[in-house]
Amino acid sequence: MGKGSNVQKAQQARERNQKKMGKSDEERKAASDKAKKDAAAKMCLICKQTFMVNARPPLLYQHLVAKHPDMVDDPAKWVQALPDLAGFDPNDPKGEKAAAKAKQDEAAAKKKQAKKKNDAGLDDLLSAGLTVTKKKGKK
Repeated sequence: MGKGSNVQKAQQARERNQKKMGKSDEERKAASDKAKKDAAAKMCLICKQTFMVNARPPLLYQHLVAKHPDMVDDPAKWVQALPDLAGFDPNDPKGEKAAAKAKQDEAAAKKKQAKKKNDAGLDDLLSAGLTVTKKKGKK
């Protein structure tokens, strides 16, 4: 008979290859623990469903719509169920409108600051008391 099934042979080959790559048992265990932690990084506090660490607010909002439709009307309840939904706007899921508005506000603030700076410069010059000097002419 054979020395084991193909599954056992594949597992042994995998272990040999990992040892060749220099990964110790502790490193593999740490990587496995990190993967488990990342898989359950976000959790719905109502139904305890977990989400990956990279789950975006639109996905979390879809969970609320599908599983907790009674909470969809009140954004304060969203944060109670999924704290990562704080400040999320379902009408602007990618945040493009908010980013454009912030950019406009920043440009307006810079323009206002530049205008104040020019006015202040003129006032400084006038208060310094400019004098007219004689021009040097050719003899």
